[in-house]
Amino acid sequence: MFSWGILRSTEFRIPVICVGNITVGGTGKTPHVEYVSSLLKDNYRLAVVSRGYKRKTKGYYEVSGISSAWQAGDEPLQIKRKFPMVRVITDGNRCRAINKLLKQDSPPEVVILDDAFQHRYVKPGLSILLTDYNRLLTRDYIMPYGYLRESSSMKRQAGIIIVTKTPENIPPINRRLVEKEIAPLPYQYLFFTTIKYNNPVALEENAEIKFKVSFESKKYDILLISGIANPETLLTHVRKYARILKHMPFPDHHNFSEKDINGIVDQFNSFSLSPEKIIVTTEKDAIRISSCFKKEIIS
Repeated sequence: MFSWGILRSTEFRIPVICVGNITVGGTGKTPHVEYVSSLLKDNYRLAVVSRGYKRKTKGYYEVSGISSAWQAGDEPLQIKRKFPMVRVITDGNRCRAINKLLKQDSPPEVVILDDAFQHRYVKPGLSILLTDYNRLLTRDYIMPYGYLRESSSMKRQAGIIIVTKTPENIPPINRRLVEKEIAPLPYQYLFFTTIKYNNPVALEENAEIKFKVSFESKKYDILLISGIANPETLLTHVRKYARILKHMPFPDHHNFSEKDINGIVDQFNSFSLSPEKIIVTTEKDAIRISSCFKKEIIS
């Protein structure tokens, strides 16, 4: 409808940056939104607009540091807690959200749209398209035969294409082959990013020093809790540090219930007899489960 001129996109007077993909599953949108935010936050009044996937609130909602995941969605809440001075808005109607922000005192000078590559109602000044190195959009198919939500030809709308989750020591020949396969157009920039995990952080303050000192060794038996789309990279990383590893996968953006928490506790108590055992989860999952799970969880 937009391509045929039946519907029109709205263009705003301030820079709007879109970060997104055209595939189902995790390509690393949130880390890249956070990275762009870190580059801009000190020089511009910045806002991030997201639909707030799986939140229970409706319409326009401004995220605060004391919001819950069910109010804001896990990813917007994670961004807000990491960048307290950045305004984070959840609204399925991005045009409404930006218009409302621009009418307020100290309006943003730059807006980042989280996961909005397919959202054509707003015309961004810059679109950043993400594609997973292990599942390049050029090798994928439209659902239900593959994971694409749109034709791979949609990549032409991007000003920047980022190949995410690239192996850290990728041989130059492999990189050139990927560049040739994606075939960026003359106006497009192609970049490669890799995942670098920070040291684990204890959610229980009295456990933090212990984990910082000893996590590098294979001292602990680890119960890994994940509710993310593609946990394979995480599994590979954690496996390097685990004496015994037990993985409990949940669906992406899973809203943990009391039953889930009880199941986690049961698994933790039974998967290893060693007293040196811990539970590890992702930053995103920790936001959703920390309020009701009081054991030592690290992210």
